[in-house]
Parts: sequence; structure tokens; C-alpha cells
Amino acid sequence: MIRPFSILSRYLFLEMLPPFFINLAFFSFIFLMKQILDITDMIVNHRVGVGPVFLLLIYTMPYFLQYVIPMSVMMAVLLTLLRMSSDNEIMALKAGGVSIYRLLPPILAFSLMGTVVTGFMTIAGVPVGAERFKTLLFDVATANLNVSLKERTFNDNFKDVMIYVNRIDPKTRELHQVLIEDGRTADVNNTVVARVGKLFGDPQKMIYQLRLYDGMISQMDMRDRSAHTVNFSTYDIRLDMKSAISRESLLRKTPDEMPLGELNAYLKKNQKNKTVYFGALGNYYKKFSIPVACLAMGLLAIPLGIQNRQAKKSFGIGLGLFFFLLYYILLSLGSTFGESGYYPPVLGMWMPDLILGGAGLMLLIRSARERPVTFAWLDEFFARLTHWVQNK
Repeated sequence: MIRPFSILSRYLFLEMLPPFFINLAFFSFIFLMKQILDITDMIVNHRVGVGPVFLLLIYTMPYFLQYVIPMSVMMAVLLTLLRMSSDNEIMALKAGGVSIYRLLPPILAFSLMGTVVTGFMTIAGVPVGAERFKTLLFDVATANLNVSLKERTFNDNFKDVMIYVNRIDPKTRELHQVLIEDGRTADVNNTVVARVGKLFGDPQKMIYQLRLYDGMISQMDMRDRSAHTVNFSTYDIRLDMKSAISRESLLRKTPDEMPLGELNAYLKKNQKNKTVYFGALGNYYKKFSIPVACLAMGLLAIPLGIQNRQAKKSFGIGLGLFFFLLYYILLSLGSTFGESGYYPPVLGMWMPDLILGGAGLMLLIRSARERPVTFAWLDEFFARLTHWVQNK
């Protein structure tokens, strides 16, 4: 009789907690590295407050956690069992007449907890986080227009006006070597070049003024085919951000950012547009299939961990990353082919769970019957891949 709260179950459950939180922190940091670089730039170069930047970071977390939690669950189970195998604890359990199936209750309970938390992230966390992220980003961008201006980049945040800045002084916020293409007047194209520029504005009204110094205006009139050039010492350009962007357009949600109620209404509204409908339907099923990946990967990690008594933790990390990469590839392929209509989106979204979960169940039964689970094929695959790369 399997007792879910036996000493073995409690021991195994507690052993999985430290590697889970370590992997959760590590993979979250990896996923957030790009955002951390952007956030550092906002704080150091654009003088955005630490509070809003920290909130932006928090609001992006649910999107990453929906992928990081299943990965961390698998790594926790795999590393725990690899450690127990290397310390001969698995062998001692078998010698004491303990079946491999006795390991299932704590691991399934642990994986189920990961499923619940991931489900909360996909169904509630991602929509709320995306909405608040866009709202705060809009407020930050309108209050600090310099955030949206980047060096050596063509900035088209304003309707019919393109601004290019060669360098932005991080201390004075002056714009150096400014190029502006102003097409707001019909049939007239104004090109403005200036040595220095400064931004002034009213963030509440979303109206800004760009004051330029020591420059030249080249005007092309397409109606009478004439050209004019004017030098100036000071020149002001009015920039109305309301005509270029609105809060409603910025906060418009994509299907993966919608709560279930809105997504259901969106599906009913777009039933005739097959491409949009299939894409939204795939996002609907993904909200449920990704959490279940915790159970599938946790089940797969059991036979992988107990069969490698001599394996090191580095092997376990590589093995876990390989199968998670396989899951992500299958999920991406399912999303692409499901959206294209090659097969139902429900099949594409649930196929990775069925494949990995089915493989885990098959290998678990094989392990319980004392049949070895080897990965010679995986070593051969990497050997051939390395040989192919070296010969290229």
C-alpha cells in the first residue's frame, strides 16, 4: 500500500525543493537578461526612477515563469534522483523491497503544484502583467520622451515625422547631430539638420517641442517643383504625441495576453477568419497545455534520474535542457502548423505533453521491470553533429 505522507514521500518532496528554487532563480535570470540590460539603460542613461523600472520587471515575470516553472520542475526531479542514485539511495530502496512506483506520489504531488502555479501564470498572470506593463510603459514613455529616442536609430514615434539622433548626452540630455524628416505638410517635404537639439514638453498633454540650434532646413515643394534652403541659429518644431499614439492603441491586446473570457469572445468574433481564428485557438489551448507540461516532464524525469547512477549533475542539466528544448520545438511546430490549418490547433498544443508524458510513462514501466534506459543514441547523435560541424 502506497502511503502519500510516508517518511520516504516527505523526504523526497523536501529534497526537490532546493534544486527547484535554484533552477527557478537561474533560468529566470537567463530569460530576463535582455530586459535587465534595457532596464539598466533606462535607469543610467534616461534617468527613469527605480520604482517604475522595478515594476516593469515584475510585470514581465509571469510571461517567463510560464516556461521557467515546468523547466525547473523537471530539473528538480532529475537532479534529486541523480543525487540519490549516485549516493546509492535508489539501490538501497530497491534492496529493501521498495518499488519504483513508491516514488510517484511525492513527485506527482510536486509536479501538480507546479501545474497549478503555472496555470495561474498562463490564465491570470500573463494577461494582468501584460496590461499593467503596457500601461506603465506608456506613462513612462510619455513622461520621459527621451526613453523612446535612441542613438543612431530612426525614431518614428510621431506621425509623419522621423527623427534621427547621432548622440544623446547622458548628463545634459542634449541631442547632437539631429536629422528630421517632416512630412506633415501635403506635397512638401522638409529636411532639417541641426548640430544640437533640446526637448521640452508637457507630458500630461503629450505635446512636446524640439528646439534646434545651428542648422539648416531644406524644403522640397512637389507642387511647383521648387527647392529652398534656409540656415537658422534657433528653430522650434512642435511634436504632438497624441496624433501618433493613443493609450487605447498601445493597450490593444494580442490573443496570448487576453483572459479566457475575452479570448472566448475573440474566437467567436473571428470564426470566419481562419488564420486569426486558428492562431487564437492555439493560444487558448496553450494556456492549459503548458501547465500540464509540469506533470509530463516530472514523469519523464523519474526514469532518467534513477537509471544513471554514475552520472554527474552536469549530465542531468544537459539532459534536462535537451528534453525541454525538444518540448519547446514541438510546441513551436504545433503552434505554427496549427495556425496554418495543417491540423487542429488542439493537437498541436497538446502533442508535446502527450509525446513527453507517454515517453516518461513507457520508460518508467521499463525501469520498474529493471530494464536499462540508455542514451547511446543521444551520444551518437551529438558525435555525428560535432563531426558534421567540424567538417564544414
